[in-house]
Amino acid sequence: MVAIAFYSITGQTERFIKKTQLSAHQIDDANPKYDMGKSYILIVPSYQDFMMDSVVDFLTYKDNKKNIIGIIGCGNRNFNDLFAQTAKKIAATLKVPILYLLEFSGTLTSRKIVHDLSAGESTKQVQKPKELRGNISFLSDFRD
Repeated sequence: MVAIAFYSITGQTERFIKKTQLSAHQIDDANPKYDMGKSYILIVPSYQDFMMDSVVDFLTYKDNKKNIIGIIGCGNRNFNDLFAQTAKKIAATLKVPILYLLEFSGTLTSRKIVHDLSAGESTKQVQKPKELRGNISFLSDFRD
């Protein structure tokens, strides 16, 4: 079983998690330093870098950066290049795959994919991020 961690400010990502009915750790702004202690999938929305301090604190706490096996990005496709920007930047920085990109609070298909991934199903059908434009500064000081 693969654990899940997620971050949500507006509640859209949290709504997706609730729809999956899976247990997941919510990264908390008040106390982001939480040790996942095992392999996990990170689910993040599309926010600007300065709004992701709690995710940075979470990722750099203990072995969280080492234990992440993939990322799922959430957002609105109307954001164009900014759609799932946080997931794309973390994936490029930490060299982990984007497992899925979903819009709004997901669909039945996206919930099934998360269920399969959390159960340890193969991640061979990994969605590669589109070409990243501009400088990737997010988490740049945590590159290996």
